[in-house]
Amino acid sequence: MTAPKSLFQKVWDAHAVRTLANGQTQLLVGTHLIHEVTSPQAFGMMRDLGLKVLMPHRTFATVDHIVPTDQFAEPYRDPLAQAMMDELRKSCREFGITFFDRASGRQGIVHIVGPEQGITQPGTTIACGDSHTSTHGAFGAIAFGIGTTQIRDVLATQTMALGRLKVRRINVTGALRPGVYAKDVILHIIRTLGVNGGTGFAYEYGGEVFDRMTMEERMTVCNMSIEGGARAGYVNPDETTFAYLKGRPYSPNGAAWDAAVAGWRAVASDPGCPYDDVVNLAAADIAPTVTWGINPGQGVSITETVPDPAKTSVPDEKSSIEEALAYMKLKPGAPIKGTKIDVAFLGSCTNGRLSDFQEVARFLKGRHVAPGVKAIAVPGSQIVAAQAAKLGLDQVFRDAGFEWREAGCSMCLAMNPDKLIGDQLCASSSNRNFKGRQGSPTGRTLLMSPVMVAAAAVTGAVADAREVFAVN
Repeated sequence: MTAPKSLFQKVWDAHAVRTLANGQTQLLVGTHLIHEVTSPQAFGMMRDLGLKVLMPHRTFATVDHIVPTDQFAEPYRDPLAQAMMDELRKSCREFGITFFDRASGRQGIVHIVGPEQGITQPGTTIACGDSHTSTHGAFGAIAFGIGTTQIRDVLATQTMALGRLKVRRINVTGALRPGVYAKDVILHIIRTLGVNGGTGFAYEYGGEVFDRMTMEERMTVCNMSIEGGARAGYVNPDETTFAYLKGRPYSPNGAAWDAAVAGWRAVASDPGCPYDDVVNLAAADIAPTVTWGINPGQGVSITETVPDPAKTSVPDEKSSIEEALAYMKLKPGAPIKGTKIDVAFLGSCTNGRLSDFQEVARFLKGRHVAPGVKAIAVPGSQIVAAQAAKLGLDQVFRDAGFEWREAGCSMCLAMNPDKLIGDQLCASSSNRNFKGRQGSPTGRTLLMSPVMVAAAAVTGAVADAREVFAVN
């Protein structure tokens, strides 16, 4: 009788080409996703070495990081952004790679485009030159962010070298309370286990909370696995997964669909399979969560206060709290609720999907952004934008005082014109609150769920969305 195996072990073993002399595995990459920021240098190395892309049909490209969300027509105001766009177009033509350009109507953030096209599928290995590639693990894939030289390796050989990871199963049991979302779940996990807690691990998420989540909610959690130090994060594929994928452009169809689903079912972790570690968390303990510091693990629930460094006896912890509070300009022991904001950002590969905008619009209708607050809503893809327009969501946001933008990464990071100014404080649905992450070296970021961002936008301060919108 075959010993039970985890999904990670099954997928890893199925894609292992050989064990290298240094102990790493040469791993076949089933799907390679690229964008305009990390691929130009890799293509340059390919040309210098006289190499061709080995399996161009396994690579898909889009543009997301540098594209301006307030301008569609080219040339772009930023000549560097235009040069990167031109370079990606040229490379995709030269090497025969499918490119979801802006004129295609299918462009968007790479981690939103892959799933909505049905390119992301269970049981596969996925690599992309972006740290949040872990998003695709929501489908039962093992997905890694990689660097530029590894992008070159994948283009040239369709393989990469990687050390086998340990697997930690994270169970979230029970039911989430009203007003608590997938973003709160992952912020709570990172707060509990730490930003380095997942080093050397892949996280397998399970339990009743994940069983009930939609695919878009699962993507939100898997997206931020990297922020907890894990190299990958995944959820076992189930009926929710199959329903999402059915009928998408790159999904199998007909008899091939039935065969694919049978294989996808089989790749899920076996009952009783071993894990290197198991963590059990109760959904009832998770509340709307807001970061107060300069990494995603520095968070508190909306009803808690900012930490006081004087109340910890651990030197490293004390100094990290002091550093964060000094940068964020927050007072020790002060409530996070009521902190004034300058900017509200809805979007990113974490929370830029249709369901995110639908949920916010449900509460935002009939309300307006507070005076002095700049609020922008950025759909994660052109398809999300089109779906939102069909439902009239874009008008709900405009009526409420939000700027409704073109698809892109936008204010999640400082590679496009959407940036904070000075020490502006931003309530953000994105994934990182590092120093300078949103474009200003003194800009400040508070991470939270989209509905919490909306509550901050209409009140002008960090607020409990359950109170603002009467969520119950």
